Amino acid sequence: MKKHLKKILIGIGAFVLLVIAFGLYFNYYWIDKKLPLIINEKNKSPYFITYKNLNVSLLTSTITASDISIVPKAALKDSINKAGIFASVESIEVRGISVWSLIVSDRIKARRVIIQKPKITLYKKDEKKIQYSKSLSADVVAPFEKVISVSEVELHNGDVTILYPKSGKPMLTARNISIELNGIAITDDVLKRKIPFAYETYSFDCDSVYYKPNVTYHIKTGKIATKNDGFTLEKLEYLCDLSRPAFIKSLETERDMYNIKVEKLNLNNLSWGFRKDDTLFVHSSKLQLDNVNANIFRDKRVADDLRKKKLYNSLLRDLGFDLRIDTLAIKNSVLEYEEQVGDGGPGKLRWSPFNLTATNIYSGFEQTKLPDVKIVVAAKFMDVAPMNVKWNLNVLDKSDGFRIRGSIKKFPVEQLSDFSKPYMNFTGKGILDEVYFDFKGNDNGSKGNFGINYDDLKFTIYKKNDRQKKNKFLTAVAGIFVKKDSKEKVKQTEIEVEREKDKSFYNMFWKSIAEGLKKILI
Repeated sequence: MKKHLKKILIGIGAFVLLVIAFGLYFNYYWIDKKLPLIINEKNKSPYFITYKNLNVSLLTSTITASDISIVPKAALKDSINKAGIFASVESIEVRGISVWSLIVSDRIKARRVIIQKPKITLYKKDEKKIQYSKSLSADVVAPFEKVISVSEVELHNGDVTILYPKSGKPMLTARNISIELNGIAITDDVLKRKIPFAYETYSFDCDSVYYKPNVTYHIKTGKIATKNDGFTLEKLEYLCDLSRPAFIKSLETERDMYNIKVEKLNLNNLSWGFRKDDTLFVHSSKLQLDNVNANIFRDKRVADDLRKKKLYNSLLRDLGFDLRIDTLAIKNSVLEYEEQVGDGGPGKLRWSPFNLTATNIYSGFEQTKLPDVKIVVAAKFMDVAPMNVKWNLNVLDKSDGFRIRGSIKKFPVEQLSDFSKPYMNFTGKGILDEVYFDFKGNDNGSKGNFGINYDDLKFTIYKKNDRQKKNKFLTAVAGIFVKKDSKEKVKQTEIEVEREKDKSFYNMFWKSIAEGLKKILI
C-alpha cells in the first residue's frame, strides 16, 4: 500500500513539474515570440522601436533590452522633413512584468522601468512655440502608454534636445537628467490634463539647461534639483543675445533690456501642480535668490509705449493662477538701472549690495481677503549711501493703493554724476546727510512728506551740445537759486504728483522725489 502511494505521489509530482516546465516553456516561447510583435508589428504608437538584445526572465519577471533606437514611423518614409522624437537608449530594464497581460493583450504591463542613458532629440514641426502640455501628452505619454503600462519609472544620465526645424539650432537642451516617478497612473481623463499622467512622488535632477524661446533672449542654468517639496537651481542666467544697438533697432516702442544672473535659487516647502480644471497652483514657504546681478537698460529715444502700465497690486491681482509665496528673499545682490536719453552714454543708478525681503506674495486668483504685501529693502545707493525702504500694498485693493517710506543717509552728491550728467546734464558736489520720504498713493498719483538735510551743495551745468564743456551762465544761475545747505536741519515739504498711466510705478516714485528736491532746493 505504501509503495503504491509513494509511486502515486511521485507520479503526481512528476506530472506537476512537467506541467510547470511546459508552462514555463510555453510562456517563455510565447513571450519570446510575442514581445517583438508588441514592440514592432503590433506597436500602435507612431514610433518604430528597434533593439540589439532582448532578454526575458520569467523567474525574476524582468525584461532587459539594450541598444534601443526609437524613430517616428513617418520618418521611415520621409527622411528629409524630420518631425517628432528620435532617441537612442543604452538599456531598458522592465521589472515586475505581468505575463498574463503579455499573453492576452498587446501591451506590456509592469511595476518598474529603469532607463539608462537615453539621448532624446525632438524635432519641432514648425517654428511656433511648443504647447508643452499638449506636446508631452501627444508626442510622449500617449504613444508609449499604448506599448507599456507601468507604475514606477527611473531614468538615469539622459540628454534631451529640442531643435528648430528650419535652422536645426537648439531651442532647448538639458544634460545629464535623472528622474524618478512613483505611483504613476495614466487614464483617458488624465491624458487631457496639463500634466498627462498622475504620480505620487517624484524627483528630478540635471546638470544644465539651455533654453532659447526667441531671437532676443536665452535662459541658461547650472545644476537643477527638485523633489516633492523643494526646488534648487544654480547659476541661472537670463541674458539678451543682442547688442544694445541691435536691441534698440528691433523695437517699435521702448522696452527694457534685461541681463540677469542668479547664483542660486531655492524654493522651500514647494507644492505645485494643476487642479482638475487645469488651473496652475504654486505654493512655497520661501523663495530665496542669492547673489543676483541684474542690469536693466532702457533707451528713451525709442517711441513711447502708450499702453497703460499696471501697478504691482494689479499685476498680482490679475494673475490667472493660484500663487502663494510666504517669503521672498533677495540677498547679497547688485541692481543697476541705465537710461539713455541722448547720444552720449546712458545714465546709471546702482544699488550694491541690494537686499530685499517681501512677505505675503499672493495672486488675486479666487481670493476674497488677503494680508498686505510687505517689502523691506536694505541697500547701498551708488555703492556708498545706506538706503532703507518699507513698502506696503494690498493685492485686492482695486485702487492700487500703496505706501512707501524710507531714507538715504550720508550720500556724496558727486556719486550721482554717472546718472545726472548723461541723463540731466549736470553734476553736483556736497553731502546729502539725510533724505526722508513717506508717500501714499494709488493708480492716480502719490502725495506725502519729503525732507532732506544737506551741506554745501554746488551744481555744474553743461552745454547741451557739448557735455564736456561747462555752461557758465546756467551754472551761475544755479549757484544763485539753489540753497546751498539746510543749516543742520531737516527741511521738509509736502508733495503731490499725478501719475502718468503709461509709465511705471518707479516713474511715479522718481517724480515724487524730484518734486520734493525742487521744492526744497530752489
